[in-house]
Amino acid sequence: MVRARFAVAIIVLLFAGLSAAQKQDQKPAKKDLQPDEIIKAFTANETQLYDVWTQYYYRQIATIKILSVDDTPVSEAMTLKFEVVFLDNGTREVKLIERSGRLLSLLWTDEDRDAITNYSPFALTAKDLSSYSLTYEGKEKVDELTTYVFSVTPKSAEIGKLHFKGRIWVDDADLQIVRTVGRVFILKDPSQLVPQFPEFETLRQLVDKKYRFPVWSHADSVLEYAKPVAQRLRVEETITYEGFKRFTSTVNVKPVKK
Repeated sequence: MVRARFAVAIIVLLFAGLSAAQKQDQKPAKKDLQPDEIIKAFTANETQLYDVWTQYYYRQIATIKILSVDDTPVSEAMTLKFEVVFLDNGTREVKLIERSGRLLSLLWTDEDRDAITNYSPFALTAKDLSSYSLTYEGKEKVDELTTYVFSVTPKSAEIGKLHFKGRIWVDDADLQIVRTVGRVFILKDPSQLVPQFPEFETLRQLVDKKYRFPVWSHADSVLEYAKPVAQRLRVEETITYEGFKRFTSTVNVKPVKK
């Protein structure tokens, strides 16, 4: 009987030790943030990210395809390769380094180029927050990440100003945007109702183990044009970003001798 009690006591101690070890290995539960706290955190991160983004070299490859015109299949494609360069005066420039292919059914304009090089990806910084209404839609898995999902709508449509309408996914760990789906547009006049640019899905990944930069964007949308002729175009665009490297100045600042 004594041996049995001793054995039971050993088993109890072993289970108690295992339980304590398991509790130590468990990660502390994440704080359950309110939507306004999430918004405040990720827009602050977006502000910092946008500033850091302007300090990086990278290459950007955009392939634009016309898949149909007025529902009739066609096959037209153009590829543009851009490279971010830093000039001697420290300014940053997105430079077209190669162009191949040709689009016959679509007049490619400076606005279309800006949509690729400047408007996409969209960044929702703290200073832009007052221009948008954000609605929390719950949590959703993006690959292995758990994310907070928000719908984003401009509060008003101002002539000549860049707008975004769509959804964003925010990582619940580092509170950075990992995915966006939506359109950017600029109103030229109050009667404009159709979108100028296709709906893009953009995915972001960690660069330098810290910043979630866009690495891939894709769009497949039907756009309607009134000028120069009325037509419906199915447009597919794929944009990749690669070769990220932070710019470092080679200028040496020497102390002034007194």
